[in-house]
Amino acid sequence: MDLVISTVSQGLLWALLAIGVYITFRVLDIADLTVEGSFPLGAAVAAKLLTSGAHPVTAILVACIAGALAGVVTGFLCTKLKIPALLAGILTMIALYSVNLRIMGKANLPLLSQDTIFSIVKAPGLDMGLTVLAIGLAIVLIVAVLNYWFFGTELGAAIRATGCNPHMIRANGIDTDVMVVLGLLLSNALVAMSGALVAQSNGFADVGMGVGTIVIGLASVIIGEVLFGTRSFRNCLISVILGSIVYRAVIAIVLQMGMPPNDLKLFTAILVALALSMPLLQARWNKFRKGVTR
Repeated sequence: MDLVISTVSQGLLWALLAIGVYITFRVLDIADLTVEGSFPLGAAVAAKLLTSGAHPVTAILVACIAGALAGVVTGFLCTKLKIPALLAGILTMIALYSVNLRIMGKANLPLLSQDTIFSIVKAPGLDMGLTVLAIGLAIVLIVAVLNYWFFGTELGAAIRATGCNPHMIRANGIDTDVMVVLGLLLSNALVAMSGALVAQSNGFADVGMGVGTIVIGLASVIIGEVLFGTRSFRNCLISVILGSIVYRAVIAIVLQMGMPPNDLKLFTAILVALALSMPLLQARWNKFRKGVTR
């Protein structure tokens, strides 16, 4: 039961990262690697503020602002300087490595003696795992509802249309560059929030904790879409959240089965590749099955 609670709670905290990746990967149709820098940026900012005596909620909000600024930088490189989106994200990610080191002052910043959002909310006698689960669920639900509401507004619909058909939305007088920047801003703000929460949950912030986060986010998105569908935007948000939990469950299972932790990145890459190829494999299987029945 402790393993189940820990797995679900971590899946919920990482679901914010998955939602951020979904916004760029599916809504904007951009492969944004900024997340590998904005995730540890959120952790670094939150950890630094906590060690300086700031309130945990303030640390999370400032981390979101820092992540949003990172998204704006990528958007500026992409839209104004006409640098390809993939390369713009890589440039921002590389720059953020030095920024994160500068913020923390060292490669690893422990939070073992600091109050976190989980420790200040924890009720007497309540297990910390259940506290993380409850807070993670509350935050994810709030973020999901706000995203569902926002992307149903005129501005949110314009961002979605920019990723779907930029020529059409440009013909309607909408500045697609502004929409791309707004989408990247929102995406990296959520990624940084995830980093801040994960750092407070794990008890430390590390400059290298962002390595592979884009693959983790993509795994959550693809697994959620394959297992739970994409019938509507609301269904997509739910699928991404559940996909993050399923991904964490799969990781926990393979670790319990004896897989070396050093092989997790390789396993994640193979899992994402299989999930991405599922539609093609399913189509070929259906074609083969029809040929056999004939």
